[in-house]
Amino acid sequence: MTVRPQRVLVAGLGNIFLGDDAFGVEVVRRLSVLGLPDDVRVIDVGIRSVHLAYELRERTYDTVILIDVVSKGGEAGTLYVLEPDDDEDTLNDRVTDGHAIHPHEIFALVRQLGGHLPRMILVGCEPFRTGPDAGLSPRVAAAVDDAVALVTRLASAVVPLMAVRT
Repeated sequence: MTVRPQRVLVAGLGNIFLGDDAFGVEVVRRLSVLGLPDDVRVIDVGIRSVHLAYELRERTYDTVILIDVVSKGGEAGTLYVLEPDDDEDTLNDRVTDGHAIHPHEIFALVRQLGGHLPRMILVGCEPFRTGPDAGLSPRVAAAVDDAVALVTRLASAVVPLMAVRT
């Protein structure tokens, strides 16, 4: 029996010039200096969804944790943990925007490129404002530390060694 660590990708999504949309980018900025295990890769995707799709095609991950704003009608700063479904919408061959960060569009592009879709977890934060504005709103900024702790826990939960029979 051979033992290998699971590989986890943590990807921060968002536009730093659109207020709270910078949430994912800020969370990964803070995570990148924490000294996470070697099998956890942290990247700032920003608005470059095509780069994320190529990352998923070129490297093997067991789990991907996406960090972004998510509007679900809650109070600004509310954190959500979601697992996007790999449903019929995902099979659409059309990718509408090279800067789009919607999980279904990323899934479709990874498929088009011949890549494998790992388990996806979305850590989202309810935004207060996402219009042209540099900087997070106070409520969303206050949620960043909680999001860092949450993502660290999620990554740690999937990182423990798993047995692989050879």
